[in-house]
Amino acid sequence: MTESAPRFRSPRPDDLPPEAARLYRAITGGPRAARADVTPIADDEGRLVGPFGPMLLAPGIGDAVQELGAAVRFRGALPDGARETAILTVAVAEGAGFEWFAHEGAARAAGVADRDIEAVRHGAEPADPALAAVWRVTHALATAGALDDDAYAEAERELGAAGIAELVWLTGHYAMLATALRVFDPPVPDAARGVFDDPDPEDSSG
Repeated sequence: MTESAPRFRSPRPDDLPPEAARLYRAITGGPRAARADVTPIADDEGRLVGPFGPMLLAPGIGDAVQELGAAVRFRGALPDGARETAILTVAVAEGAGFEWFAHEGAARAAGVADRDIEAVRHGAEPADPALAAVWRVTHALATAGALDDDAYAEAERELGAAGIAELVWLTGHYAMLATALRVFDPPVPDAARGVFDDPDPEDSSG
């Protein structure tokens, strides 16, 4: 994959055929629009960014994918900070720099402390106990694909079966988006590149 020659670049809105245009409106409207200041949807030309653009390639399926994403983000019972922590956890496991870029600000806006965000970025549990419980479940799902009996029992005590279910669907959805980003290699902002690179130890403040 090369930065100068992306495999797929989202068309401008005026260049979309009718079915793709309807999908574009579904993606850029609704609850996502209210949070576009912290979680980007489109660039200055109106082109969809990140995994949203490739959804236009198969609009019938892309619409179902974006609808699932909206349900995961806006219709669940998990607190915003817990959900955003889980999304960042999947981003780390998948090496999805754009997903981290798109949701780091949302996590901070939801009240997740900087120290907990940095812990997640380095593959460690957040200090906040509630977020740590979410991280453990999501990390296991994203890296091992399952929970063993002890992990499930602990998660059920801390999050309930409904909370586990939300994290299962969330993990699968964002892993799918990460796959789309790897396959179609759409252009991403410079800030989305290198987010998982370790800083120079000599420059670290600890």
